[in-house]
Amino acid sequence: MNSDDEAAFREFVTAQMDQLRGLAYLTCGDWQLAEDAVCTVLAKLYARWRRVDRPDSYARTMVVRAAVDEVRRPWWKRERAAGDALPEPPASDGTPAVVDRLTVLQALRTLPVQQRAVLVLRYLEGRSVQETAEALRCPEGTVKTHTARGLARLRERLDVAEPLGIVAVPGHIERAS
Repeated sequence: MNSDDEAAFREFVTAQMDQLRGLAYLTCGDWQLAEDAVCTVLAKLYARWRRVDRPDSYARTMVVRAAVDEVRRPWWKRERAAGDALPEPPASDGTPAVVDRLTVLQALRTLPVQQRAVLVLRYLEGRSVQETAEALRCPEGTVKTHTARGLARLRERLDVAEPLGIVAVPGHIERAS
């Protein structure tokens, strides 16, 4: 399913979910069974989304049938995961970002404590020169010097020719690409 179809499916579910749940509840008389019926139908509809001409009509018909089936089915046969029929979303490979993050962290550990503290406060926490100077109880000029020297050492350690941009992300340090 392409991104346009997936967006259309999400809009459909957002718009129709309450009505489908209500229809299923009125059919079977049990909110849990109604939820199961709607989830089952939406999983089937997701797989057939491109081939269904009138998804609202299809969904209503299938919800009524599924709700009736849920009532008729013995309880021990109802036990199944609702997401079993859904395809797994493609996972993106985050390996390069993790490797970059670990490389930068390893390079940071080689810096003197004061330079590391300045870089962490400036780039990880996003503090200004003045705020960093106040936190470390040192002059602003010292913060600027430690910043310049620390970034220069990181460039050497990381073997980066262009200026090193460190992106401030709470909880993470990432090299800017």
